[in-house]
Amino acid sequence: MASKFLKEFREFAVKGNVVDMAVGIIIGGAFTLIVQSLVKNIFNPVLGLLIGGVDFANFFVVLKEGGAPGPYATLAAAQEAGAVTLDYGLFLNAVISFLIVAFAVFLLVRSINRMKREEAVAPKAPSDKACPHCFMTIPVRATKCGHCTADLPPQEESIAS
Repeated sequence: MASKFLKEFREFAVKGNVVDMAVGIIIGGAFTLIVQSLVKNIFNPVLGLLIGGVDFANFFVVLKEGGAPGPYATLAAAQEAGAVTLDYGLFLNAVISFLIVAFAVFLLVRSINRMKREEAVAPKAPSDKACPHCFMTIPVRATKCGHCTADLPPQEESIAS
C-alpha cells in the first residue's frame, strides 16, 4: 500500500506540469523581490517627493501607545516603544507591489495569447490538391497523378516559396 502511494506520488511529482509550476513559483518569488525593491526604492521616494517628502512606510496610526509616550516620528520609533500600530503605509506599498506584479503578468499573458493567435491565424500553404482529371487527392508539387497517371501542368512558384 505504501509503495503504491509512493509510486503515485513520484509520478505526480515528476510530471512536466508540476515541475513547470515549481519553476514558475521560484521565478515568481524572485520577480516579487524585484518588484518590492522597485516599489520601495524607486516609486515610493518619487511619490513621497510629490506629496511632500513623506515615506509611505511611515504612514501609520497608533492604536495603543507603548512604554514611551507618543507622538512617534516614524513607524520604527513607534514599534521600538512597543506601541500597537495600524501600518496602512506598508499596506499601500503591498497594494502598489501587487498592482505592478499583476500588470506585468497581464502583459506577459497578453503577449503569449497574441503570439498564439498569430500562429493560429497564419495561413498554411496547402500540401494537397485535387487532380483535374480524376479528382483524387495528390501532392501539390506532383507533375503526374499517381492515380490516373495524367500529366499535370507544372506548379507555378509563388513569391513566398
